[in-house]
Amino acid sequence: ISVNDEVIHGIPGGKVIREGDIVSIDVGAKIGGYHGDSAYTFPCGRISDGAQSLLDATKLALEKGIAAAQPGSRIGDVAHAVQSTVEPLGFSVVREYVGHGVGRDLHEEPEVPNFGHAGHGIRLVPGMVIAIEPMICQGDYKIKQLSDGWTVKTKDGGLAAHFEHSIAILKDRTEIMTRSWDDPDFDPATFSLK
Repeated sequence: ISVNDEVIHGIPGGKVIREGDIVSIDVGAKIGGYHGDSAYTFPCGRISDGAQSLLDATKLALEKGIAAAQPGSRIGDVAHAVQSTVEPLGFSVVREYVGHGVGRDLHEEPEVPNFGHAGHGIRLVPGMVIAIEPMICQGDYKIKQLSDGWTVKTKDGGLAAHFEHSIAILKDRTEIMTRSWDDPDFDPATFSLK
């Protein structure tokens, strides 16, 4: 659970969440020997316009990354889709942490960065399952790890948002494995977020 300027790996504890905060919750599940990994950043009550823009941009980046992850495309296509969505809006992409393959282990190859060049990297083939997880900052993308050995925050104190889905590359499409059937932002006709 990561709050405001915490990017990832925040440790739950005695923090009091207040109106205006944004809270990222990153969860995993293991069912039948296989892992799933998902994250969502929630607004707490009324948030600032800047915070809402960050959430909207990060969610859109995830949508664009999923749309780029088609059979035959490359990891760089996904990375470029995320980066080219948020940077023109004035946001930055965390470099040190990336998405990843998902399967019998929570983190597997290949790495799935949120920055890069279209047409580069390994080809996505049917049967692959990857976690695409944009971690986007309101200010600079530089981060720091706290002394607890886990919590990662923005260096400049700017807000950070994190959205993630585990997706399967199928023969003719991409399927989101971690979406909720009652998610109002999910359009089952296109297997992407609105």
